[in-house]
Amino acid sequence: MLNDDEDVFDSVTWESPTAPVYADYAPSTGLGYRQSIDSNEGGPHDPKWEGYLITAVTDPQKELAETKDAYVSYLVSAKTNLPIFSTPTPSARRRFQDFVFMREHLVKDFPACVVPPLPGKHRLEYITGDRFSPEFMERRRLDLHRFLQRLARHPTLQRATLVRAFFESSEWNVHMHQHLAHPPGPEPSPGLVDNITDTLLNAFSRVRKPDERFLDMREGVDKFEDGLVLSERLWTRVRNRTTDGNPESGEDLTADYHDMAVAVQGLGFLESGITDPLNHFSNTLLEFSALLRHTTQTTTDPFLLQLHSLLTYSHANRAVLKLRDQKQLDFEELSDYLSGVSAERDRLAAIINGHAGSSGLGLGSYLKDRVDAIRGADDDRSRVEKMKKLDVKIKELQDAVTTAHETSDAFSDETLREQHVFQRAKEAEMKEMLGNLAEGQIEFYRAAMEEWDRIIPVIQRIHVDV
Repeated sequence: MLNDDEDVFDSVTWESPTAPVYADYAPSTGLGYRQSIDSNEGGPHDPKWEGYLITAVTDPQKELAETKDAYVSYLVSAKTNLPIFSTPTPSARRRFQDFVFMREHLVKDFPACVVPPLPGKHRLEYITGDRFSPEFMERRRLDLHRFLQRLARHPTLQRATLVRAFFESSEWNVHMHQHLAHPPGPEPSPGLVDNITDTLLNAFSRVRKPDERFLDMREGVDKFEDGLVLSERLWTRVRNRTTDGNPESGEDLTADYHDMAVAVQGLGFLESGITDPLNHFSNTLLEFSALLRHTTQTTTDPFLLQLHSLLTYSHANRAVLKLRDQKQLDFEELSDYLSGVSAERDRLAAIINGHAGSSGLGLGSYLKDRVDAIRGADDDRSRVEKMKKLDVKIKELQDAVTTAHETSDAFSDETLREQHVFQRAKEAEMKEMLGNLAEGQIEFYRAAMEEWDRIIPVIQRIHVDV
């Protein structure tokens, strides 16, 4: 009965828009928004800012309409005092693929940074052909707006050359090709470290000497994500019980209030003495039903979207912590490999000098000597040649171990700084997200009280003979 007799209630004022308008709350102050050059902290792992970057994504437009190559473009704009930008108010029109390109290459260029995720492209709207609907474009605009906000809160990513070109370049496609041809920084070619680690490491490898600092961080990430998942599950249940769009499910509270309004109006036709008060009461019920639906679309749905987005952002942070462990694991595995090669070299040297044989060095060494004997490669000349090759490999491995150790330490330091950046960004988003939810709930209860307060005098005027 949700759609029956809706035209009867002409006084309903709570109308839910076809495409929900998700309000953008872009604060102008606070850490992560308007950092000044003098806002640097004294700690070694605190973020270092050179200025502020305030971003926005607005005005989604369908381009090349009525063609198979149709797409949606968005106006991206910013206000900044960063010296890397040539203007304080850059702007350009970009499509979703441009966002994808920028993110993919930021991940490659800044592997130690938590690069925020983008909304997934493989969604039902693409299958059904509904990706140009106003609701879908508005939701995607908000997702892209949040993505740029997160980049702007990052002291390193906000100053990336690719980010500057994204906002300023009038020849973005040319710039993309140049970036592919000449990526920033030297691209290391696969060498000894890559070849060895690709062979030795697997999904079941674990760091043998874990750093307590990062163990605490991963525990904190686990608890944070568990809290987000639980909140998302509970609020999804609240949302479905309030308005799931299916009156037959028995869980749609807005449909129940609508049906009750129709039932009360039917009573008004039967009770001739109180027809007018009952019609007013039925209108109030319908107003409250529309108010519930309006609050769901303007408060609950945006809250759930941002909650899920924050969860995927946390996944990106977890990936950086996992990559740091991988760097330490590279160092540990290379060190073990170096130890094994050095032991083999020492064993050959002992055999040549007549101080030791294969006995006591394990089954593997014994079998190796037997195979060499069968192949006729157990003479001293062959052993000397092997030692020379092992000496070269040991030198390479020593250099590789030193490099891996320096890389691991540097990556760990960068990860510590990154956790401070992510923590500040997370706190800013939590404040914004929960603040919007609280304001939406306050507005809902205020409007609901006004609706019910207006009907009380009407009910009180009903004359009852006792």
